[in-house]
Amino acid sequence: MTASNEPLVIALPKGRILKEVMGLVRHAGIEPEAAFDDPGSRQLRFATNLPHVSIVRVRSFDVATFVAFGAAHLGVAGNDVLMEFDFSEIYAPLDLGIGRCRLVVAEPAELRRSDNPVRWSHVRVATKYPGITQRHFAARGVQAECIKLNGAMELAPQLGLCRRIVDLVSTGETLKANGLVEVETIAEITSRLVVNRAALKTRPVEMNDWIGRFREAANAA
Repeated sequence: MTASNEPLVIALPKGRILKEVMGLVRHAGIEPEAAFDDPGSRQLRFATNLPHVSIVRVRSFDVATFVAFGAAHLGVAGNDVLMEFDFSEIYAPLDLGIGRCRLVVAEPAELRRSDNPVRWSHVRVATKYPGITQRHFAARGVQAECIKLNGAMELAPQLGLCRRIVDLVSTGETLKANGLVEVETIAEITSRLVVNRAALKTRPVEMNDWIGRFREAANAA
């Protein structure tokens, strides 16, 4: 159980959407110490202008885990991550409207010319999202054999690892550069404010205040 008097920890994702996230964080009244913006810093936890609030910067997939297990009280995570792990300990009250992209099935362009997804009965797929992928195809009556990769998904069809991938796409340029095309969209993705449910129960006034601050920041953006 989360203690009601312990310092507040906010988990933020490294990577491409951090700049967008920080615009909202700063609008909500949180300014991290200078090391946060220092590219040479190896720190992972940062003090802020609020003595009782600190920030941890972790991989996007790990934000949900930190929040679900109470290591962080609040965080920002894409709904791709939330869908993949489906933690019951996480409450996601607010779509922040940032990090917009989509989760898609893609395959080589030459295969697409003769392929008919309606006829699929079994597929081998390289993906970072085996849970989402298997559920998506199971709903269509298709058996999905998932090969877990954490990056460079576009190489898998080129090197014969599989014929199809499931991955996040923003502009589609990376797919195009590697000879792949989208077949179908599984989900539209944005980033959400996530809250540890135990923290919400034990610190309701504080947690709801932060939810309100981030809602105001998202509306302003």
